[in-house]
Amino acid sequence: MSAPYHPPVKRSVEIAGHKTSISLEPLFWDMLKQAADRKAVPLNALVAKIDAERIQSETPPGLASAVRIWLVANSVR
Repeated sequence: MSAPYHPPVKRSVEIAGHKTSISLEPLFWDMLKQAADRKAVPLNALVAKIDAERIQSETPPGLASAVRIWLVANSVR
């Protein structure tokens, strides 16, 4: 089994009709896809949900950080 260490990979996503890109390590892209599958929503819809939640934060992190935080927070529940 290879180590999960890999530099971030940039991918395009669409949020509210606007394209943007997010750089995440492949492990996080895999986790995000699995989370979207579990919730039965498109990956873009899940990213949009995470984005909406992060914007409400008192000190919003960047989108990639918000995705990582959301994935970790939701993997321990």
